[in-house]
Amino acid sequence: MALLRNMVSGLRSLFRKERAERELDEELRGYLEMAAVEKMKEGMSRQEALRAARLERGSVDFAKEVVRSGGWESFLETCWRDLHFAGRTLRKSPGFTAIAVLTLALGIGANTAIFSLMNALMLRTLPVKNPTQLVLFGAGKWGGIMDELPNRSWQLFSFPFYRQLQRENSVFSDVTAISSMSSGPHGTIGDAAETEGIYAQLVSGTYFSTLGVSPILGRMFGDEDDRIPGGSPVAVASYSWWKRRFGGHPSIVGQKMTIGSTVYTIIGVTPQGFSGTTVGESPDVWIPLSMEEVLPPGWKGLNDKRFQSLYIIARRRPEVSVEQAQIYLNVLFKEAAREMAGPQPTKKQLDGIQHAFIELTPAASGLSRLRVQFSRPLGALMAAVGLVLLIACTNIANLLLARATNRQREIAVRMSMGAGRWRVIRQLLTESLILAMLGAVLGVALASWASKLLLVMVSASAETLPLDVGLDSRVLVFALLVSLATPLLFGMAPAWLAAQVDLNSSLKQQGRSTAAANSPLARALVVAQVAFSLVLLVGAGLFLRTLVNLTNVDPGFDKNNVLVFGIEPASVGYQEDSRLTRLYEEIESRVSAIPGVRAASFCFFTFNQGAWSEDAWTPEESPEAKNDQEVIYNKVGKGFFSTIGLTLLAGRKFEQQDTENSPKVAIINETMARRFFPNESPLGRRFRMDGPDAKPENDKMVIGVVRDAKYTGLKERRWPAAYLAYSQEPGYLWDFAVRFSGDAQFTVSAVRQAIHEVDPRLPVTDAGTLGEQVDRSVVDQRLTAQLSGFFSLVALFLACMGIYGLMSYAVVHRTNEIGIRAAFGAQPGQILRLILRQGFVLAAFGVAVGIGLAFLVTRFLGSLLFGVQPLDPATFVGVALLLALTALAACYIPARRATRVDPLAALRYE
Repeated sequence: MALLRNMVSGLRSLFRKERAERELDEELRGYLEMAAVEKMKEGMSRQEALRAARLERGSVDFAKEVVRSGGWESFLETCWRDLHFAGRTLRKSPGFTAIAVLTLALGIGANTAIFSLMNALMLRTLPVKNPTQLVLFGAGKWGGIMDELPNRSWQLFSFPFYRQLQRENSVFSDVTAISSMSSGPHGTIGDAAETEGIYAQLVSGTYFSTLGVSPILGRMFGDEDDRIPGGSPVAVASYSWWKRRFGGHPSIVGQKMTIGSTVYTIIGVTPQGFSGTTVGESPDVWIPLSMEEVLPPGWKGLNDKRFQSLYIIARRRPEVSVEQAQIYLNVLFKEAAREMAGPQPTKKQLDGIQHAFIELTPAASGLSRLRVQFSRPLGALMAAVGLVLLIACTNIANLLLARATNRQREIAVRMSMGAGRWRVIRQLLTESLILAMLGAVLGVALASWASKLLLVMVSASAETLPLDVGLDSRVLVFALLVSLATPLLFGMAPAWLAAQVDLNSSLKQQGRSTAAANSPLARALVVAQVAFSLVLLVGAGLFLRTLVNLTNVDPGFDKNNVLVFGIEPASVGYQEDSRLTRLYEEIESRVSAIPGVRAASFCFFTFNQGAWSEDAWTPEESPEAKNDQEVIYNKVGKGFFSTIGLTLLAGRKFEQQDTENSPKVAIINETMARRFFPNESPLGRRFRMDGPDAKPENDKMVIGVVRDAKYTGLKERRWPAAYLAYSQEPGYLWDFAVRFSGDAQFTVSAVRQAIHEVDPRLPVTDAGTLGEQVDRSVVDQRLTAQLSGFFSLVALFLACMGIYGLMSYAVVHRTNEIGIRAAFGAQPGQILRLILRQGFVLAAFGVAVGIGLAFLVTRFLGSLLFGVQPLDPATFVGVALLLALTALAACYIPARRATRVDPLAALRYE
């Protein structure tokens, strides 16, 4: 009750001030009257009694001030007066205010922009029921198919294991599976004649129930829709696709959608904000896993224990800890791994079974391969922008220190009139707080624009990633915390020093103080700026050299003048048979005849789009002792090597004679030749690949050897690789590569026309270049190099401004000294060296400290570098020289100004 009365009283004092003043006057008069009555009882007259009471209790005004200061509203009034005074003071110095606000906006904006991207990729939780109860099997690092027993935590699993887990699990309330195989087939909606791209994701029937996602229209499919292979042609549409494609009309429920030869019925729509569980992907529709075989391209792995292509997410029971769930799960998983290896496991499989385990990781934020790719680069960039903000704060601290020195007389007057030291500090900190808040508002606006630019830079394709980098509550709280921390970083020390003023000397002082120019704090701040700038420049130099090294890597093929198309025969009903092979061959023939086209070929993949692999061995090895090795394989056409620019080193290329009925042949790379057939010619030798077709009649005979090449990234080590002729093994192929000379746009149009002449129904997509694919493989390194380079240049500029500002201030305050030196015969060159020496000493200290810090920091950058060591001497020396020369340049203008001082005017200068 007392607290409530105190609050009510304070509010009345704030909003009904005149009434509160009258009540206070009446109350104080009442106290005086009571005291006077007591005095009158002792024999005093009324006039004497009132006078004695006032003498005992002090002045009425003082008593009123004491009463006012006892309430919380007094603190608010004082803060408001401080804000008002600080705002008026800053308006009198528009140049200083603008520089400080812009500097802070850059620092706060950069931090907020990087954090918003980090938040979207790594921190934002899924809009599902109790997301903290969700766990992911593994870390979601891989995508595609894994059919070996890895000697590490598993990431992908088979559909039979998922079903086994559903039946035997007792630690999870719900379990769901998500296909890692992306599917963007073309289909038709309703009675439409033209096909359109539809991004479909295959998920188990328990997907929506496990996540706790309810429809806003229709219904979600359930486990009963996921039992019979090919028996449940239903789909759930995403909210965004419903709005984009159907304008948000409720008639979408029941709408028909044809993909391949299957007609699907849309049965529901997900709620707004839900775009799946994979960060950076936004499916248009979700389709039951039971439809995997009929959804183009038609995977056939539902009943195959070796076909591990599923991510698994489970909802942990509240009473079960993650550790307990992991122990139980791994016991079950060991048994499944033994079954997968079969009755006669190889040595490699036995080793895989021994080390097989599943690590449960939190899935509250979903899963994402982007997270693995960008987590370390974003961490490095977050540290970089943190340093930029520190440099900005030290720069403003120096400005405030100089400003406080010029205000020494004002501060001394205020303190001599009764203002306490902490009162002055609070007033000066209020000015810093206003600067920080203005910088934060401008910085958040800057971050809102910059985060969208960052998203474009992160996107590895022409289409921007479907990530929401907007300013949600977490980003705004981060910006607020940074804004509140910055005034303490740049304002506390100058405010504290300003409040230590000597009243006598300051009030008597007529000239200018040299305190700021000679202050150890000012010099230390400049040294810190230079040191932090050097750390950023060294990091940027290492990242830039990494990017240059990667772009200079020889991929093993000629990436120039090669177009890459995506063609989807499965979407219009083609099956994996000889008709499909004839289609590919006819398209290759038609396109090769286009003027300017030098070669054309279909293939599984070109570059940086994932790779297929199988274990392989030579038939001479016994099954028990075989030393199988993982081999990347690619199915290609006869013109593939000419199209990609892979050099044939020995043997022959694929020819017309290599058909489905002829002996199986293969072309291998140098690494496979060395590992499988050391010290002998591989031509004519045979090898066998694991899988359902691992039979003697399917052994591959080596007919050629080509150069080693890169397949999934420029950093990858050399892999054994085998190229198979698609004419011998009919199947869907994903890429169509065309080498051309001349105009690219003409070639794209001519290729599309030639394809549609063969079959006008065929969807043709992704008309990019092989060079663009190579460039996209280093998108994370390019992002790190570009942004760290930009931030390091900003830091260098701020450091130079800090040196320039301090030296300019020093020259102004040493005008009298310089005049005396000139009067006694000092030459302009001597004065120039005097000022340059002072600035260079500060820069040298900063470089020395920065090198020490860089030695510590760059050790943590090893995993982000390529072809350069963290302690690369050339980078360190180059950055140190750059900083030293830049610091000298920053000192030169003030030093030059000092040489032009008129001795007579300087002697009269105060």
